[in-house]
Amino acid sequence: MTNQSTEQERKLKAIEFMKKLNIYKPFIEGFVNDGNVCFYENFGGFWVYQEAEIEAKMREIEKEYNCTVYAITHEYTGFGECYDFLIVSNYPDEWSTFLRGKRHEHYAFAYVWNKTDDLCSEFGTIVVESFGGGIKRIA
Repeated sequence: MTNQSTEQERKLKAIEFMKKLNIYKPFIEGFVNDGNVCFYENFGGFWVYQEAEIEAKMREIEKEYNCTVYAITHEYTGFGECYDFLIVSNYPDEWSTFLRGKRHEHYAFAYVWNKTDDLCSEFGTIVVESFGGGIKRIA
């Protein structure tokens, strides 16, 4: 994987993914115009800059892995409190696998931060459902 992307290329791909997920247009515009990312609680979106800890973790992930986070979901699971950072990696060759699905269910590539047990944090594919302009992890 020698072909690497620019920040602008990753942002354009993130916008494409957000549109495919039917994210609420003002949230997409906030990302386009100001670089603002939303996190979602049961489909409801909130600006990540309102939560300093989540924003700091997002910036850490982007810096460490040279990726772009475009959306975050939050849920409590049987294995801990998790934040799922949907990302566009630095490698365009991978992008075709990062968001698959149709209608309201999509397989999305994410960095899953298990806030309860950080040793369980990892990259992987999650399933998100789109509804009313927001998203929610369902698997």
